[in-house]
Amino acid sequence: MKKKLLLAYGSSIFLLMASMWLAVSMGSVDVPFSAIWDQEGNPRAYSILWNIRMPRAVLAGLVGAALAIAGAAFQGLLRNPLADPYTIGVSSGASVGAISTIFFGISLPVLGPYTLAVFGIIGAFLTLLIVLVFARLVDKSMKMETLILTGVIFSSFLGSCISLLTALSHEELKAVVGWLLGSVAMRGWSYVNILVPFLVIGFFILWLNRRELNVMMYGDERAASLGVDVVRRRYAILVGGSVLTGAAVSVSGTIGFVGLVVPHITRMIWGADHRHLLPLSFLNGASLLIVCDLVSRTIVAPQELPIGVVTAFVGAPVFAYIFFKQRRK
Repeated sequence: MKKKLLLAYGSSIFLLMASMWLAVSMGSVDVPFSAIWDQEGNPRAYSILWNIRMPRAVLAGLVGAALAIAGAAFQGLLRNPLADPYTIGVSSGASVGAISTIFFGISLPVLGPYTLAVFGIIGAFLTLLIVLVFARLVDKSMKMETLILTGVIFSSFLGSCISLLTALSHEELKAVVGWLLGSVAMRGWSYVNILVPFLVIGFFILWLNRRELNVMMYGDERAASLGVDVVRRRYAILVGGSVLTGAAVSVSGTIGFVGLVVPHITRMIWGADHRHLLPLSFLNGASLLIVCDLVSRTIVAPQELPIGVVTAFVGAPVFAYIFFKQRRK
């Protein structure tokens, strides 16, 4: 067991380091990795690495990690391998908040360039609150089926709101569509600073509930019989996953399939114990999105593809495989 865990963490860390090295080295200008510390010897490469490529790679990694952890938690909580951060509508809420900021040209003096990210996070939290209140009114026991159906209802409604804002956009259309397709280009260290606190908070909440997630995978009645406060823990996990999803979506736009594919594959290879599934999903989610971002900016260079397009090409076949596998069971 220890050898398997060492292999799991060792391979995941190696993949993350390799993806980071490729991300900062490859591009329209080849940058030697030694430029990390050689400012005087190669100032141009040093500037490209630290001001453009490094913050972009770090942000991609953090967004991928946040979505993957949230996906792992939602799949365990909902006992559904097809669940992801978009299941209960939180991502759609973050999208509505961010797109509304673009559409109405909102820029608060206090927040400045952080306005879009903050409104996205607010949209995610408001959506979670409404979904929880509505599900509670329908079913006081907050069964998983009720929660999922409520999330689907509100996700559909918010999707209509997004389509309406997109259709009414004129000068803002390019910015809105670009944000919907997802990107971490030209964000800089400021967006990394926005995401990090929410990533820490969300991961900490889910980590505190890692053992409860293991038990809740076997059903609410089994968990309750073992002394788990199911409703309270469910609220905590939903809040933790929503913090991660809202923050990730607000800084990068809509990036699909990461929260679905990464935790599912990690669970298949290394097991379903959330004590290890959460950190391994963190590492592998970061690696996947860093590589996808590298592909998005190099495959049709000098143009760039939206990173959401690349993740969709990767994730859609995997999603189809998981779906057919579940149907056969």
